[in-house]
Amino acid sequence: MSRTALIENVTAMLEDAGFLVSDRCAVRPKSFDVAARRDEDLVLLKILGNVDALDAETGAEMRRLGEYLQATPMVIGVRTRDEELKPGVVYFRHGVPVVNPDTAYDLFVEGMPPLIYAAPGGLYVSLDGDLLADEREERGWSLGRLATELGVSRRTVSKYEDGMNASIEVAIQLEELFNEPFSSPVDVLDGADEVRDADPTPSAPETDPDDEHVLHVLTNAGFTVHPTARAPFKAVSEDEGSAVTRVLTGHSTFTPAAEKRARIMSSIGEVARTRSVYFTEEDEKRESVDGTALVSCEELAGISDPEEIRELIRDRAKAPSEA
Repeated sequence: MSRTALIENVTAMLEDAGFLVSDRCAVRPKSFDVAARRDEDLVLLKILGNVDALDAETGAEMRRLGEYLQATPMVIGVRTRDEELKPGVVYFRHGVPVVNPDTAYDLFVEGMPPLIYAAPGGLYVSLDGDLLADEREERGWSLGRLATELGVSRRTVSKYEDGMNASIEVAIQLEELFNEPFSSPVDVLDGADEVRDADPTPSAPETDPDDEHVLHVLTNAGFTVHPTARAPFKAVSEDEGSAVTRVLTGHSTFTPAAEKRARIMSSIGEVARTRSVYFTEEDEKRESVDGTALVSCEELAGISDPEEIRELIRDRAKAPSEA
């Protein structure tokens, strides 16, 4: 199956599951293909045939955008260079959860999160240690007795009951011994933080010198500006102190390619519940493109009052509540 067909299939699956899905980010560079929201769950999805194509820089950008937009970055893929991805298993690439299409279907359509995750050394599950301790004590088994049954040390059993994760083989043994599942689902929509190595969010990239004057004006206006490296927009700007909270921010000469980016920004903003603004190097007759505000750099430079900048964005950009 081609990557285009895979993206179309995943998009259709998400829409069937009740998600609002953005237009495909058919521009370069790009860190994700579509944004999708259902209620409060916002997901930034990269869809790949071979998940090894996700490089470290793209993974870092996806994680940063997840934090800026309060979203879950995720990859849906089919295989690695060496093998097909197994159904029901969560993998990780550069700190981003990865699942295959069947697992994604179970999660999004059937409401069945995966139980297994891959880590160095094999496949693992997260055990409900309290339930295990209760079942063991109800049987009158000592830690030593259960350790003997499992072929592990008493200390290992104690760690299981304290919340240490176990190999899938141990999880199967426990289920057979007690006729009770002890595996806890992996919360993929929360980034699978409970089973992922908790690396800090990668540092933001350096600002493109061509964008510095625009981002400097926004910073002076009270926005916290987060530059991006591989997104259809140059930054995510935040202003928690006003009605303008998050703004997808673009900037360039307004070519047909820039107009395409502005339209994609509008679609993403509709899903992510943000406004979007594109700063142009020349005057534009239009004030917006599909809900993305258009503001010339000359116009921006002529405004000294920070509140006027906020007002300008509010007036020209589609509000999240209108999405």
